[in-house]
Amino acid sequence: MTDDKNRVLIFDTTLRDGEQSPGATMTHTEKLEITQLLDEMGVDIIEAGFPIASDGDFAAVSEIAKQTQNAVICGLARAQIGDIDRCWEAVKHAKSPRIHTFIGTSPLHRAIPNLDMDQMAERIEQTVTHARNLCNNVQWSPMDATRTEYDYLCRVIEIAIKSGASTINIPDTVGYTAPRESADLIGRLIADVPGAEDVVFATHCHNDLGMATANSLAAVEAGARQIECTINGLGERAGNTALEEVVMALKVRHDIMPFDTGVDSQKIMNISRRVAAVSGFPVQFNKAIVGKNAFAHESGIHQDGMLKNAETFEIMRPEDVGLSATNLVMGKHSGRAALRSKLEELGFELGDNQLKDVFVRFKELADRKKEVYDDDLVALMRTQGDPEAERLKIMKLAVRCGTEGPQVADLVMEIDGEAQQTTQTGDGPVDATFNAVKALFPHEARLQLYQVHAVTEGTDAQATVSVRMEEGGRIVTGQSADTDTVVASAKAYVHALNRLLVRREKAGTDKAEISYKDVS
Repeated sequence: MTDDKNRVLIFDTTLRDGEQSPGATMTHTEKLEITQLLDEMGVDIIEAGFPIASDGDFAAVSEIAKQTQNAVICGLARAQIGDIDRCWEAVKHAKSPRIHTFIGTSPLHRAIPNLDMDQMAERIEQTVTHARNLCNNVQWSPMDATRTEYDYLCRVIEIAIKSGASTINIPDTVGYTAPRESADLIGRLIADVPGAEDVVFATHCHNDLGMATANSLAAVEAGARQIECTINGLGERAGNTALEEVVMALKVRHDIMPFDTGVDSQKIMNISRRVAAVSGFPVQFNKAIVGKNAFAHESGIHQDGMLKNAETFEIMRPEDVGLSATNLVMGKHSGRAALRSKLEELGFELGDNQLKDVFVRFKELADRKKEVYDDDLVALMRTQGDPEAERLKIMKLAVRCGTEGPQVADLVMEIDGEAQQTTQTGDGPVDATFNAVKALFPHEARLQLYQVHAVTEGTDAQATVSVRMEEGGRIVTGQSADTDTVVASAKAYVHALNRLLVRREKAGTDKAEISYKDVS
């Protein structure tokens, strides 16, 4: 157990479970950046990846283990000796390494490896013991625990504890549980399983029924002292417990939930924005804590109350999550120092070379927009490309529109350093543009999602465009922002194609394959 009975450990799995969201694959560099932000924010344990899944995952986990200063670095492994060995090879360089091994224990999941109860119990003893012989810090998870027979769940947890696991995670893998059940299960396990008082119980909830945060907090009240979560609730299907929600719930309602975390909440907005950018998953406007509207007030009654006393309609301050209370306007006469200061205020720390690139794009935006607001700058940062991955680049685009007949797009695009040009028609300017891109770079990817929203108000507002594409089971997303919606659309489309090319190359170089991906 932790020394402080009211201390709750925050276990972030954005890089592992979060990355399993279709299209949310991050590059090696992006993973290192997110890890650094998590570490600086005070996250206790970072699940860096699934080392056996691919050579790329192994390399990322290994590098994260070497570079991280404070957090425990955890790798995931199935209940197989080869998985556990590979995981240890990746995390052993960390100052504080952890092996997290799991197996599905519910009747549905026992059928996957085709093991009966006794065979599975033997496998658990063998693999947890092997992990403990390699690493002093072992976490064990009975996948789909909430649909596992209670007596059998107690049996296998006892085996895992006796075999050396120091953390027992109880996953609600399919988001089936309700808060009362979550609390009841954790409480009963702590009371009934021999040795439970010597380990940390963790909760891992999915949000299929919209109850992940409630289930996690209920588990904590019942005795769990580790919450597994992701930034922005990123994750498969409906996502995971959102880190920002549980951290702020424990902070704001400390009166009824007297538990503490080590997370610096003022860093939440920065990492939320960065994860949204690198994953390609924008945060919904009304998302709790980090949504654009979370601290917005439009109703006359609300605005009047806010002017008199902010506490009338705000239960936490914007500054508590790292959101600037002001929205100062920048313009084309603003200098580099002012831009750096504003971006730091918004939570973006930039090196000199990065600032130089952003400043050029800021000036281009300021020439087209009379006033550049905070949200414009956030959009500018969120839609930065990865130069190393940009094999395709939009060089010039002109679209001719009319009330009759098809629209026409004239496109010049750079492909692997060579400029190519085409003219194509379509049913609207965006369709014509996408047809032009496809004519220059033929592909079989299918457009699954095309989404546009205005960053700020006014006719000169930037449009942020998000697209999602699928090819051969690989799903990628792309984002871009521009005052011209068609240009933003073209850049987002090409951004997704660049990500698709990276995924193709990764698939060609990664030799290891796992038997199933839907884990814990």
